[in-house]
Parts: sequence; structure tokens; C-alpha cells
Amino acid sequence: MTESDGKPQKGSAGSDGEPVYADRVYRSVPGVISGVLLLAVAAWLIGDAALNGSGKTPWVALSAVPVFAFPVIAYTLRPAVFANEQRLVVRNPLRTITVPWASVDALRAGYSVELLADGRKFQVWAVPVSLRQRKRAARVRDRGGEHHASRLGMVFGQGTSTVTVQGSTDPNRAWSDQVVGVLQDTAERNASRPDAAGPLKVRWCWWIIAPTLAGLVALITVIAA
Repeated sequence: MTESDGKPQKGSAGSDGEPVYADRVYRSVPGVISGVLLLAVAAWLIGDAALNGSGKTPWVALSAVPVFAFPVIAYTLRPAVFANEQRLVVRNPLRTITVPWASVDALRAGYSVELLADGRKFQVWAVPVSLRQRKRAARVRDRGGEHHASRLGMVFGQGTSTVTVQGSTDPNRAWSDQVVGVLQDTAERNASRPDAAGPLKVRWCWWIIAPTLAGLVALITVIAA
């Protein structure tokens, strides 16, 4: 899990004269790592089949590239959450949800993180919930111990405790719960800003969907030919 801190952008200011901050970004590092590994293994296997296969095998392998690669990118590399003083952007595998803070009803973390906005509910793929990490954090709180995070734990969430999210009021909570708490506080703090109002927008990610469907049609055609 990782977080990129928002910093003031040089030479920029909001309508009220306050500095404009860059987006704070939240995403799952294990998800990114698994996606890169999957793509690397797939590239090796498909490349071998395309170069050394016989008959229809090379064509089947090449047709399978978009069918495999784009969904892997969508579900591992693409998910991210971007937050600034005006709005929240949730980038899910196939959709991007842009919500001004005034339209955010709540963020909650159960077995998954959910965004409630404008009477609708969206799952937040970029912030996975780890029950194991929650249990570890609960044990730390029960012992009254301080938060510590090893380098390995910062990447895989398996250190002696959890990764501290900037702005979190309780660093001993699980990473996903800290992120939700920070985003909920940000929503409550900025909901009344004039520039934090507006409609919720949902955009489909066609550069993922279209190539995947086209590749599937090509794959079926090659196999059936």
C-alpha cells in the first residue's frame, strides 16, 4: 500500500488566495507488483508460443494478448484514489468516478471500502481491506504498544504493524481504515467549500473495454477458423 503526499504547486493559488495542493494518491503496492509479475510471465509464455509454436498456435497466442493484458492492467495497475481540496477521484478497473466533496455522503470500510455519494454506492478497488492487518492492528492496540512498521511491512502490509497514513488520527489502525478515516475527514472539512460542489461524474474506461472485446472476437475467430 502506498500514498503520495499532496504538496503546494508553485505559482498556483485557489480562488480564495490559498495555495493549490497536488492530489494525494492512494493505491495498493501488492496489486501493482502482482500485475507487473503477471504481465511479465504472460509476455514470456506468449512470446515463446508466438515464436516457437506451430500451426495456429502463434496466432492464438497473439490474439490472446489483449484478452489477458488489458484486464490485468485494469484490475492491478489502474486502480487508484486521488484526493485534493475540491474533489475525490476513484479510478476503478472499468470506471472513473469523480465526486466533489459536497456530494460525498460517506466512505466506509467493511469487507471492502465503499464510497456513498449522491445516493449511489461504489466499491473502491484501490484500497483493499485486509482482515489480517486489522487483527494485527487490534492486537497492537490491546497491548497498548506503539506503531512500528518494517520496510517489508510497508510494501506488503505484513510488518509488525501497519503503514502510517499522513493525516491519520490513529496510526495503529489497518491501512485501509486509516485511508478511509483521512478521506472522510477531508470530505467533512471541505464539503462547504464553494469550489467543492458539483455533480457526480462516472466515465467508462473504453481504452480497456474496447481492446479486450476486440481481442476476444479475434481469439474466437482464430480458434474457430
